[in-house]
Amino acid sequence: MPHDTAAIGFFATRRRWLGLRWKLLQRALQHSAFRDDELAFLGIAALVGVLASLGVVLLRLAVTMIHTATFRIPIDEHLSVGGVGGVGDWRLVLIVPVVGGLVIGGVAWVIRRWRAHDIVDAIEANALYGGRMSLRDSINLALLSVLSSGVGASVGLEAAYTQFGSGMGSRLAGILKLRRDDRRMLVGCGAAAAIAAAFNAPLTGAFYAFELILGSYTLSGLAPVTIAALAGTFTARWVFGADPIFTATHAVHIGGWDYAAFLMLGLVSAGLGIVVMRGVTATEGWFRRRAIPLWLRPAIGAIPVGLVALVWPQVLGSGHGGIELDLHVALALPFMIGLVLAKIVASAISIGAGFRGGLFSSALFIGSLMGGAVAMLIDRLIPSALLDPLAYSLVGMGTVGAAIVGAPTAMILLVLETTGDFSATVGVMVGVVAASVATRHWFGYSFATWRFHLRGLKIRSPEDVGWFDEIKVGRLMRGDPKIVPVEITITALRRAYPLGSTKQVFAADGGKLVGMIDLSEVHGPDVEGDPDTLTAQGLVHQAPFLLPGDGVRQALARFSEARLETLPVVDDPDGLQIIGYLTEAYALRRYTQELERRRGEAGEGSSLFSAAAPPGAGG
Repeated sequence: MPHDTAAIGFFATRRRWLGLRWKLLQRALQHSAFRDDELAFLGIAALVGVLASLGVVLLRLAVTMIHTATFRIPIDEHLSVGGVGGVGDWRLVLIVPVVGGLVIGGVAWVIRRWRAHDIVDAIEANALYGGRMSLRDSINLALLSVLSSGVGASVGLEAAYTQFGSGMGSRLAGILKLRRDDRRMLVGCGAAAAIAAAFNAPLTGAFYAFELILGSYTLSGLAPVTIAALAGTFTARWVFGADPIFTATHAVHIGGWDYAAFLMLGLVSAGLGIVVMRGVTATEGWFRRRAIPLWLRPAIGAIPVGLVALVWPQVLGSGHGGIELDLHVALALPFMIGLVLAKIVASAISIGAGFRGGLFSSALFIGSLMGGAVAMLIDRLIPSALLDPLAYSLVGMGTVGAAIVGAPTAMILLVLETTGDFSATVGVMVGVVAASVATRHWFGYSFATWRFHLRGLKIRSPEDVGWFDEIKVGRLMRGDPKIVPVEITITALRRAYPLGSTKQVFAADGGKLVGMIDLSEVHGPDVEGDPDTLTAQGLVHQAPFLLPGDGVRQALARFSEARLETLPVVDDPDGLQIIGYLTEAYALRRYTQELERRRGEAGEGSSLFSAAAPPGAGG
């Protein structure tokens, strides 16, 4: 007994000692001299890269173990190769996704009961919240994505990878109490490392972060993002080896006419990408109109996915194995066309039904199949063309990926890093440019920004617009509003406010806002009636109002909608007590000053992308 007491005391003492050392370390890391040190920040970025990559390793291993246990496939084989149960067991194809859908629905229901709010992803966090995102929510999303992919839903894990990596970066920035811009940068570092580790492609990961998570390429961001991507790549290589995730069987052959075909392939890819994104929305709408409970939707959606997989088992899972199959095995043309349509349907239903995951891998798979099918069709129509199907498959991967994911440079670099073939990369560049321009012109969104649009969030890029709302109307308004009672006579109003003294006054009834009065009308010759008895009520114009807690973005949008230069500020929507007013000119001036200050701090003069205009700033 005395020995047990001594052991407990020893461990308690060690725990207190470690806790004290941890607090001292945190305090040292939070010291301004450390936070302002560029080399120290690069070390933090590398740490984020390692942690994000370890998350990728764990998530991938978890999915592999689930596939082995549920579908009975070898541990070194991909589910999307099509070898379910070794012999294509139809019972597994039908039962596992449905039962898994019930499990996922139940887990999602528990998470919603526990944390009843939308999960903020990296793009939304960097656009609206200064990089603040919950690591706990990110882990929850990663768990649901692992379960979804594990039971055969036609979704990819890249969304889970980037969510975990970005959440880790945001969490570490919070612990160190870093500034807003540094926190946003670490969110991008986490995403870069995750994609780099997932595809063994550091350049792809870095430019994925620049294009989708940070929204700009800056010299100040080059070093931390690149170091994080390299750290993530090297960590993943230490576990999985240095082989690229996709391999080309031979050096591609591209002729002069191929580039024209690649241009058309890009346009077709844009159309396919839009169909996939619209398909997800249509599936969600179908479930919503029938008021099917959220927890039941994945199981119901798994039924058509399983039926499709009876004919094309390659639609199950993310599609990495299917891409290898397409690149290395000569598939029949009818089978390829059918598999393209099957994968589109399975992916749209899986995500629309509530399985969690992304479309990154699915887009690459669809593009690979579509490109190879187009090459075979052209070869049948024009046998003398002597096309290389591998080149078309690679271009298809990049173009559909660019259309859906929305990171054109990352898609070009992905092909370069995985194949090492520069001529193939040039062909991909032609198709990707066409696909990106066409998607933006015809649709206007990538899959991520389309989802924000459906939720009512006007986010088209991750550029930081959240700071708009940090500038509140209460800080900008003037506190000396010109208020008159609504029953004041025209003569009294003219005497109180001679022409030229001010442009408008606010009419109130018992201190409550009624509207605005334009003094040019009060002093104008068109006033009918005796001004000594006529009240100003007939000259009152309805006007929207602002609240002290409104951000400058909301204020500028309100000015644009109302087409007024001045708006009143009231205490609350019910009381409507006038406490001040704000002019559009002053709000725009404060916005411009803050924008210039932030550009100077972040060094955004080197950005390749211009800043967005403030919402509602137009006429």
